[in-house]
Amino acid sequence: MDENAFKSRTKKFALDTIHLVEKLPRSRTTDVIAAQLLRSSTSVGANYRAACRAKSSADMINKLKTVEEETDESVCWLELLREAGKLPAHLSQPLEKEGSEILAMTIASIKTLRSRDR
Repeated sequence: MDENAFKSRTKKFALDTIHLVEKLPRSRTTDVIAAQLLRSSTSVGANYRAACRAKSSADMINKLKTVEEETDESVCWLELLREAGKLPAHLSQPLEKEGSEILAMTIASIKTLRSRDR
């Protein structure tokens, strides 16, 4: 997947999460987790964009590691909302799947960059 396509995909992940969070029922639990989910999911695309402007392979790997962490965290929050009964599976699982795919592609990119540097 090329850089622009991945930028679009990570941006869509953030936008889809924003729309999902707006549909959540208001409660102490959902408000706290929703705030965490918004932070991490919107960070995915922002940090990928930063990785695209990296000054070196090492800088890019470092920024992609942040993308990896934020994506994994987003999937975790989605799973928690679903498993706590705050979010129906038919709403959370498509985003969980997309997050897992973004995570796998990010990890693959990191591995590729590391192998090139050796």
